[in-house]
Amino acid sequence: MPIHSLPPSKKQKLSSRPSNRSSELQTNVTTIAALESQLTAALAVSTSDNSGTGSLNPIADLYSIAANANISAEDTSKAIWALYRVWVGIIGSGRLNSSNNEAGSKIVKAWLRERLNEYVDLLCGLLENEEKVIRTSSLQILFSIQKHLSTSISAGSPEFHNTHFRKIVHALVFCPPSRQGNAENVEEPENLIDIDVLELFHSTWLGVYDDVRWFFLRQVGRVTILQKVDLKTHPYAPTNALSILEKLASSPSFPTSPDRLSKEGKWWVEEMGRKPPKVKKTKSRSTSEGVALESDEDEDENQDENKTGEEEDDWRKFFDEQDKDKDPKNSTKNVGIKGRKHTLTLHQSLHNISSHRAVFTHAWLNLLSKLSVPGSVEGTRNLAVRALNVMHRGVLPFMTRPVLVMDWVGACVDYGGTPGLLALNALFILMKEYNLDYPSFYTRLYAFLDRDLLHLKHRARFFRLAEVFLGSSHLPLTLLASFIKRLSVLSLSAPPSAIVIVIPFVWNLMKRHPGLMGMIHREWDEKHGAFEDPYVRVHPSDPLLTDALSSSLFELHAQVSHYHAPVSSMAKIYEGVFTKEEYKMEDFLDHGYGSLFEAEANRKIKKAPALNTELELMLSNLAQTAKGKKRKIELFTSLNVQESGNTNEAKEWETNGEQDKMEAAITGGFGGDIVNELWQFEDRLNA
Repeated sequence: MPIHSLPPSKKQKLSSRPSNRSSELQTNVTTIAALESQLTAALAVSTSDNSGTGSLNPIADLYSIAANANISAEDTSKAIWALYRVWVGIIGSGRLNSSNNEAGSKIVKAWLRERLNEYVDLLCGLLENEEKVIRTSSLQILFSIQKHLSTSISAGSPEFHNTHFRKIVHALVFCPPSRQGNAENVEEPENLIDIDVLELFHSTWLGVYDDVRWFFLRQVGRVTILQKVDLKTHPYAPTNALSILEKLASSPSFPTSPDRLSKEGKWWVEEMGRKPPKVKKTKSRSTSEGVALESDEDEDENQDENKTGEEEDDWRKFFDEQDKDKDPKNSTKNVGIKGRKHTLTLHQSLHNISSHRAVFTHAWLNLLSKLSVPGSVEGTRNLAVRALNVMHRGVLPFMTRPVLVMDWVGACVDYGGTPGLLALNALFILMKEYNLDYPSFYTRLYAFLDRDLLHLKHRARFFRLAEVFLGSSHLPLTLLASFIKRLSVLSLSAPPSAIVIVIPFVWNLMKRHPGLMGMIHREWDEKHGAFEDPYVRVHPSDPLLTDALSSSLFELHAQVSHYHAPVSSMAKIYEGVFTKEEYKMEDFLDHGYGSLFEAEANRKIKKAPALNTELELMLSNLAQTAKGKKRKIELFTSLNVQESGNTNEAKEWETNGEQDKMEAAITGGFGGDIVNELWQFEDRLNA
């Protein structure tokens, strides 16, 4: 009988654990299936039957299994999907919206709503579960229930279940911890939305369906999601909202025309896709404040787009409206009417382009006002950079009044660095396309020209934006000269990769503005001493007071003597005729030490340079030749002794051997260039 390596008792212990585990899993699966079967059978019973055979009490037992933190992820998934199938049947049967007003029926409906709220809260918490399958399944179930709930209340007119959707938005923005069980040793949650949940939400619903996007923006902007959020209690709420809106701004799904909604619109709740009744046009408007529906205030903002500039900016209207409100004759009229006399329903708002732009505007304005990380300046800067990255392309074109972000963008300029440059870009777009008046724009831009600019990683981004900012032909020469002179001064301490950007950048500006040519053709009388540069550096914040137009770009001329050959060659373009066309700046912006070294190493050389090995070989040959020609060596020695003026060398030649004489001649203190001396020595040998 063979001897076993392990005792039989240990084998039994090892094998007992998997069996217990598998039996436990089998028990949970069996229990879940049994409870689901009971509930399915109960749904088949008439809603008027209150006997035990039609009881829905097993919902509580099934919920307890799903909320148990000690079961496996597989069992949790089976439990939440079993509950989903049960609740779909309950919602479809109409038990939640029954018109039966009997006391027993009301109690059942109230109990069902409580159980549904518990289930929804569980799903919202599972969005932060460790298992990806649980997170994605929970989000899919939440939106599927949203569709069934909205369909159940859309019998008369299309409706969207706002209460349930508000919980979904709250879970996505605040990311509450999982309510699965009451485990004691649970780490503090980070409350950041998971990447897979964000990707699934955007790719499946937010970026696809118009009704989901409209109601999400409305919930974020109008309801107390961001308006009254306490950053001390929920510090990650603005970050999560930015992650979602950033995704939306980066995608081309936002509607831009009425045909986009009427013909190509997609609706998660299919009833919302029906064509709404036409809006009756009315000329009169109410003078009282407020709105009739939750969405009407958004529509009031949209009407600003249809006003002319004088009507929109007329400050006298504010006092006229205040006087009308105080008039007792007008106080008895239009009682109960708020906002316009005709307001849009939710269904009509979904098919209105201005309404989509309004909720989009409110969402971003509320987000920007809360976009900060308490106690972390660097975190706030990073959030500002993320928002500014999508501001000019994904936000401003879709807002009702883009100039409303002026204050926040202007404050971001004070950060400097990358956020400051991006903020200047947004300000420039507001000035160029939306008629924003910002007189200190170029003063703020000039302040970025400091010693660190040409050494930082955002250097390329600055020159890309500066090429746009300074590209106008209507800018004064005094302003442009200040920028050119300041860049020339900074180039003296800049790395080669930055100098090769400054030189073509200044060239392009001079090609566009020939009046700046005097800065490279400035001459002065050398008899009266050194050139006194009139450039004033004591006003770094005001480019109009530097007197740079009377100065000279001798700093760029000094780059002709730069140690790096490409830099010196490029600097010579200012010495020739200005016939070359403008440079393409993209060819120079991405250069660094690595790219410069690679270009130099891979450059084809037409004429091979002199190497040190050739010099050593020549010295060796000369030494061998000198051994047989003592007379000529003495001539070479006397020549060098005379040039160096060292009398000790003559004595050294007399005492040392011939080989030592040659070494002393080579290694001794030659007065002239050693290479030239060797060539002269060879000529004497051949003479």
